[in-house]
Amino acid sequence: MLQEGLKIAMRPKAAVHIMKVKFPINVINEFNLHIDKVLISANVNAADRLQPIPLNIKSCPAQLTINHNDKGVGKQFSDVLLKLGETYMEKVTGIKSKTAMETMWSVHSYEGDYNPIHDHGTRTPISLSCILYLKVPPQIEKLDSPSEEFSLHSFSGAVDGFTYLSWGVNGMKDINMLRPITEEYIKPVTGTMLMFPSWLRHGVMPFFGEGERRTFSANMSVVPDSKISGDHYR
Repeated sequence: MLQEGLKIAMRPKAAVHIMKVKFPINVINEFNLHIDKVLISANVNAADRLQPIPLNIKSCPAQLTINHNDKGVGKQFSDVLLKLGETYMEKVTGIKSKTAMETMWSVHSYEGDYNPIHDHGTRTPISLSCILYLKVPPQIEKLDSPSEEFSLHSFSGAVDGFTYLSWGVNGMKDINMLRPITEEYIKPVTGTMLMFPSWLRHGVMPFFGEGERRTFSANMSVVPDSKISGDHYR
């Protein structure tokens, strides 16, 4: 048969690069302790410096600033993130880059809270943001999860407390026409961090029941050591 002599290769086009990092639970516990004992008592609100959130109690999770130059936990964590940002850039572009921390903060959500879809901005054209899950209520933990390939097709469809990512506009007609999906729901898992370009639009779905959904976020500016061209993506 003719088809037995043919060589076939499929090359999917990446729409957005998302790096997934798993932190040890002892690191997460130490960071939560720092937030409980230092940030919450100081109550340094970060919401006025971040994306606008509707002034509704059920849609305005508390956001507390984390000092990335505190010569303590904040600085230590910032240094780790900057190294991860450089790793991200090298894996995506193949070239080295310099990263600088701009802002770090924690987000504390409770029953009914949500975060509208938004993106982040920094001083440089290239910038990275991240979300680290610090606490996840048990009713969210019990929900089915998308596959490790970030596919939405293999789970139940319940997305309470999930992170929503969007890099385009999609409808069922697009899927039927074989156009790639341009949105994603990510189940929060304690100790897991997602790093992505700051332009990526994202939000948080509301959840119901007791417990705190706590996350850490950061923005960092990026300056590549050399000019990025199309060849770096091939």
